Amino acid sequence: MADWRIDSSVAHLPEFATLDAVFALAGERLTSDPLSEVVRIERDGIRYYVKRYHGAGKGLRRYVGRPRVKAEWQNLKRFAKWGIATAPVVAWGMERSPRGFTRGAMITREIPDTLDLAELARREDPRLRDRVWVDKVSRQLAAATRTLHDHHFVHNDLKWRNLLVDGQGVLYLIDCPAGAFWVGHWLRWRIVKDLACLDKVAKYQLSRTQRLRFYLQYRGRARLSDNDKGRIREVLDYFKGRE
Repeated sequence: MADWRIDSSVAHLPEFATLDAVFALAGERLTSDPLSEVVRIERDGIRYYVKRYHGAGKGLRRYVGRPRVKAEWQNLKRFAKWGIATAPVVAWGMERSPRGFTRGAMITREIPDTLDLAELARREDPRLRDRVWVDKVSRQLAAATRTLHDHHFVHNDLKWRNLLVDGQGVLYLIDCPAGAFWVGHWLRWRIVKDLACLDKVAKYQLSRTQRLRFYLQYRGRARLSDNDKGRIREVLDYFKGRE
């Protein structure tokens, strides 16, 4: 049984109308793995990313819990609800059989004129040397990350490749199928992981002052407390021996 929903902005496109139609779509394949594939198509001058899942996820998720595709669309919708800029989800849903998850898909509308931060780093983009531009993006990222963590939510893959920025310097968070709510020790540990994932590239691209400024922006304070210093040490140590 399929549960498929579409936004009114794409209701006129018959190829988005049903899950069967979405899985029949042909487009430019961007990625593919045993669980999913992403294709890009263009309609009426607008590009869309179609992510199709053939499996619920890895490990126990194959049998219990939220399928990965459901987690992905729910998390992007949460971002929008919390005021975090993200890719608009225009169609979503999945199909189940008596044995469980069968397939699912999510379609997002392209955010025009964007590149991910990892690509900017790879290209040695001059914007990463512009202190004003870096500060503008840093403040947006700090606010978005703080919003996630204030809701006891962690991204779990908060890497530069999942951060888009447009020509006006507006930041967007994308691709969050592993994001989830946590409490207690597990929340604290996963917050460290989120921050460490951000710093993994930042330490090669930004100055120590810029990285420290980001952390202070994230914490919403002018000076580090003793607890902050301890967390920063955990962040710096997180990937030691694993790079």
